Amino acid sequence: MLFLYKNKLNYAIAVLIVTMGLLTACNGQSSEGQEPIVFADAGWDSLIFHNEVASVILEAGYDYETSQITGSSTAVWAGISDGDIDVHMEVWKDNLEDIYSEGIENGDFQKVSLNFDDNYQGFYVPTYVIEGDEERGIDPVAPDLKYVEDLPEYKEVFQDPEEHSKGRIVGAISGWTVDEILHDAYLHYGLDDTFNYSRPGSEMAINSDLTNAYENGEPWIGYNYEPNWIMGQYDMTPIVEKEEGPLESIATQDIEIVVTSSLPDRAPEVTEFLSNYQTSSDITNEALSYIQNNDATPRDAAIKFLQENEELWTNWVPEDVVEKVQSEL
Repeated sequence: MLFLYKNKLNYAIAVLIVTMGLLTACNGQSSEGQEPIVFADAGWDSLIFHNEVASVILEAGYDYETSQITGSSTAVWAGISDGDIDVHMEVWKDNLEDIYSEGIENGDFQKVSLNFDDNYQGFYVPTYVIEGDEERGIDPVAPDLKYVEDLPEYKEVFQDPEEHSKGRIVGAISGWTVDEILHDAYLHYGLDDTFNYSRPGSEMAINSDLTNAYENGEPWIGYNYEPNWIMGQYDMTPIVEKEEGPLESIATQDIEIVVTSSLPDRAPEVTEFLSNYQTSSDITNEALSYIQNNDATPRDAAIKFLQENEELWTNWVPEDVVEKVQSEL
């Protein structure tokens, strides 16, 4: 879900964007002398939810002010490397090509925790495409579809509405590294002969396209990932590779929390809290479904999570912090 800056000009532009602050939203109050804790917002919902959970705890329990800097992945990672951004709560490191390993090796940032590891990303179809749905009166239209390599046989099933001679695959967002990997797989398997590769302009556009197809019981194939509200709401099946290929590196991975190199010395208590932070895809799916179905904000979902999961988050912080957060909730 992230992409790699290609040259020094792009890097300079990224640094300028971060330095300007972009969309910076501040919450809470900080004690005198404490610098705010700045979170990365690279544009996807689950990351913002985790930002809010951590922010509520830091504001209520540690008296820190928090903020989020919104920007492209290039800008975000430039900001973390330069110390303008303190925390990235959801790092899909296998999507980052060389950025992650170089940053760790150079000491620009460091891993402090594993947020979750029960995730998946890649190409999906609604399960009714393969198995049908008797309750909805939907017959299976691709009962033997299992592998990416099988897709050319089903170009007519996934017909492109604008070019009927080919199928359509919905890719990821241009600028996300995962989109480059998905497109490489599309070319690697020769799917360009039978399918068009479509790049929606936003995650909302991907989910809107899927929702429209799903609610109408129509075939659909495209990119998605877990955790995601739509994966919690709809019955979806991943289309995997028969043998190891371009998608193998991103299918499942450890999703980490990373902090800028200066944070452990500047705010050791914050770093300690973040080192204990660990959730799951199921927890995140539930939060995102709550946001989607209740017209709620990520902050609303964070508060709901903290109210309903005290047995989990109270292990992340000292008792005095627990009491302060509970009193605020």
